[in-house]
Amino acid sequence: MVRNTVEVSENRYREDYGRFYEDFEVGDVYEHRPARTVTKDDNTQYTLLTHNTHPLHFNDEYGERTEFDECLINSGLTLSIISGMSVSDVSHKTIANLGWTDIELTNPVFAGDTLYAESEVIHKRESESRPEDGIVTVETRGYKQTGEKVIQYERTMLIPKEEKGTPIDPFPAKENE
Repeated sequence: MVRNTVEVSENRYREDYGRFYEDFEVGDVYEHRPARTVTKDDNTQYTLLTHNTHPLHFNDEYGERTEFDECLINSGLTLSIISGMSVSDVSHKTIANLGWTDIELTNPVFAGDTLYAESEVIHKRESESRPEDGIVTVETRGYKQTGEKVIQYERTMLIPKEEKGTPIDPFPAKENE
């Protein structure tokens, strides 16, 4: 069997994502791909969807009069994209997010910037209340194409141990497969 696949029946495999508790090692860094270019439309849709009415995110006239000379990408969108980029690698098997802390927005993001992300395992321990699970904390960092860091945060998750298996298979194998 190839790693990152699960045999669902004889000679039939399904791609698998994420890591079990045992797969995390403190100090390991996971580079998340693919990268994502953020567009003006992404920014406008996210800003309006979340009812953020600050004109710096969707009013070009306003943006041109600021120190940035243009609109900024909504920082909530930056967090969402960087977090989303990490899911298939870091948290696809997560049972629950336990916390997000120390969110730092270190440089502005503009329409047309391409975002890259990486997560470093900074802490792990077995759960005291759920012996079949573990708790993992990662520091996730987002960069734009210039190499400038634009965001950094810590995220703590409840992750199953391998013997417990994947929490839920949204597409279980059919009997005749």
